[in-house]
Amino acid sequence: MPPEGRSSVDSAALPKQIGAYLIERKLGQGGMGTVYLGKHEDTGQLVAIKVLPASMAHEEGFVARFAREIDAMHRVTGEHVVEMYDSGEWEGTYYYTMEFVDGETVTDRVLREKRLGWREVIEIACQVCKALKAAHNTGIIHRDLKPSNLLLNKQGVCKLTDFGVAHVFAGDQLTATGGVIGTVEYMSPEQAQGRRVDKRSDIYSLGAVMYVMLTGRPPFTGKSALDIAQKHKFGQFDSPRRIVPDIPHWLDEVVCKCLEKNPDNRYPDAYVLQLRLQEIPRKVELTQGSGTFEFEHVDGNDVTLAADGRSSDPEAAGVAMRELMKAHVEHANEQTLLERILDSTWFLVAALAAIILGGVYWWNHRLPTDEDLLEQGQLLMAAEPGPGWERAKREVFEPLLERDSKRWGPELEKYLDQIRLYELRKSLLGRRGTWTTRDAETDGEKLLQKAVQLRGLGQNTEAKQVLAGLVRLTEGDPDAADLHALATDLLKELNNKSIGPEQYSLVKRALSRAEELRTQGKADEARTLLQTIVDMYAADPDAATFIEQARRGLMP
Repeated sequence: MPPEGRSSVDSAALPKQIGAYLIERKLGQGGMGTVYLGKHEDTGQLVAIKVLPASMAHEEGFVARFAREIDAMHRVTGEHVVEMYDSGEWEGTYYYTMEFVDGETVTDRVLREKRLGWREVIEIACQVCKALKAAHNTGIIHRDLKPSNLLLNKQGVCKLTDFGVAHVFAGDQLTATGGVIGTVEYMSPEQAQGRRVDKRSDIYSLGAVMYVMLTGRPPFTGKSALDIAQKHKFGQFDSPRRIVPDIPHWLDEVVCKCLEKNPDNRYPDAYVLQLRLQEIPRKVELTQGSGTFEFEHVDGNDVTLAADGRSSDPEAAGVAMRELMKAHVEHANEQTLLERILDSTWFLVAALAAIILGGVYWWNHRLPTDEDLLEQGQLLMAAEPGPGWERAKREVFEPLLERDSKRWGPELEKYLDQIRLYELRKSLLGRRGTWTTRDAETDGEKLLQKAVQLRGLGQNTEAKQVLAGLVRLTEGDPDAADLHALATDLLKELNNKSIGPEQYSLVKRALSRAEELRTQGKADEARTLLQTIVDMYAADPDAATFIEQARRGLMP
């Protein structure tokens, strides 16, 4: 199967031949070109042929970039990597040929089955890890890892394709016109921001692919590519286990670690991730009580006791027990003074007392219950927004949701909404309430930035007007819910803000001086001062009281 979506096309519209390959049929088409099934005219070998869009051939630097990336793709080899064959130019554009995998893509599998079982997800992900390791060992970063680039043959072997294709498209022309290099649903935050990527960026993308396979949906969705990219950078996704509770919590933790926004918090490479994934089925089996326990070579017999305590050989088990008792008696006769003390009654009484005291100590220092944790989180949330709220999320609410999301989800939703609003406010406004150094990236953020700047200049009425408009614009828009909440919160703060004694102190003192000048018979000086107040503060609606007082003083 090709890495792009399937498409049925009239065979008359197909090219008859590309290079040395006769075209059999069209396999698929997507943003990065069209894929055909071709047969070599001499050897009869079936291959998949990817033909890149003709418009790309005219882009500056494309030919050199294409040759460089094709050479890189040839260096990536392995059992789980689609093999590259050759490349060339055809009718004004470029193509390359690769191994034809007769099967389906992971996208096809998920669309058909809605979601995959966790064991199958681990099996596929481990194979992808091997493919990524082969690429990373040669210095190649995939950059566009997604379900449609994962091909499953009829034997269940997964193969990764399209190495380097995202780099082929990374030209100045595409970037300047707003193109996205890679697929945004699976793109790491650093790639979405145009920063340098490394192998940990592919780890993030694989985490997003595992998320889709487990839940049937990507971690972030939105109305536009920019919206989704913003969520990759700043948004919080639901853990897979909150959507599919029967996923082992170890696998849930692995996926969430892959999707950490900071690359330093992800797995360092694909090999380490593969090891963590391979451990999960064994951990599940151990917690479910599978496996056996063995006594080795008792009286020349190997006796195996099953997990339920029954012997696989009753006669041999009897021999084993007799020999064990005999060995115990012989050991007692050979005990040293220390061993006899340890076996004495007084020592056992002292040990029992120590156990009781230890139990009391443990009871007083036991791990907190869920209710204890909730109370701790509520106390932290009762304080002013700040690091305490972040600690409540990290140490209380997330552990509670991991233990029992159905029980605690509804109760913790209000706290998590408050924390999300605080995190958004901190990311945009910082701790001092002024706009952070980063540029506003959406029209909603630009309006919010304008309101904050007006507030900083003391123009509260204008700030209120902008915020009120933003509240109306975002009302009922689920994709702007956080922005709506933040604008509402800031508007409420401004509406509740009263004019304190330190505000407008200058104009107050000027009015007092004007009154003194008038009583001293210096009417002209008083009028000049009052007129200055009117001129300076007329544009400030919050100073209306003082303007009115100055105008009354100017009246004859």
